Amino acid sequence: MHESVYLPEAATVHAPRTVSWRSYLALTKPRIISLLLFTALTAMFIASDAQHPVTWMAFLAVAIGGYMAAGAANTFNMLIDRDIDATMVRTAERPTVTQEITPRNAFLFAAALTVGSFGLLWAVTGLLSALMAFSGLLFYVVIYTLLLKRRTTQNIVIGGAAGCFPPLVGWAAVTHHLAPMAWLLFAIIFFWTPVHFWALALLIKDDYARAGVPMLPVVRGDKTTVDQIALYTVPTVLTTLLPLKIYALGTFYLISSVLINVGLIYYVYRIHRNPSRPQALWLFKYSMIYLALIFLTMAIARHI
Repeated sequence: MHESVYLPEAATVHAPRTVSWRSYLALTKPRIISLLLFTALTAMFIASDAQHPVTWMAFLAVAIGGYMAAGAANTFNMLIDRDIDATMVRTAERPTVTQEITPRNAFLFAAALTVGSFGLLWAVTGLLSALMAFSGLLFYVVIYTLLLKRRTTQNIVIGGAAGCFPPLVGWAAVTHHLAPMAWLLFAIIFFWTPVHFWALALLIKDDYARAGVPMLPVVRGDKTTVDQIALYTVPTVLTTLLPLKIYALGTFYLISSVLINVGLIYYVYRIHRNPSRPQALWLFKYSMIYLALIFLTMAIARHI
């Protein structure tokens, strides 16, 4: 069952601006991509061993091809959401809203990135890696943006799975198959995403309310949101500890993951006691550091 659908306000009309390469770069959302790309690249080292080393060619292909696939997904997202983006302070200056880039050109740019990403990854790292990148793109555009974002508070829970594909891309690029550990990396990001994104949603809930996007804080309130954040913290922590059992990562990862998780629990505890914007900002910032550190320490632990 879907929650009630909000109708966005009319988009603000902007005078056309001069287009530049920076406008096209902005379509890809580089700051958002950086963390996802990091999980793909570190997953390559988590997967690697003597039989499956990480080559420079594969590393560069995943870095470039992964960026292109995520950039295409973000461009399609901006193209589809330009009506609601115009009503939100955070997104009102996006090139698709300001008309720096026409819908036609944005579509062609996204299509070119999609084809380029698939071709590069297939040629250098194999078909499975290319398919994983393309699957993440499709999931983000179709499942999250088109089907869930404007219809349900569970949009980020289900649709957030799109952000779980980068480790699969990196893993497949090295081993050409997907082992259980690859899917565990997928699960870590899946459970982490609501913790991370609902912290952001608490920060910009007024924007979402104005745009008519039924994010959890808008529909259910802050208390329910922080309760859900606390709930999803439990499987997040547990899944990050599972590699100790199934992958025998050793003492370094044991100590590191415990300390990193203590930090997450601390910030979740703080926001649960005081559901305020300052606490949401602290949790949002730490959640990004958290995921990067988990993947980095896992990659290091595999090779010490």
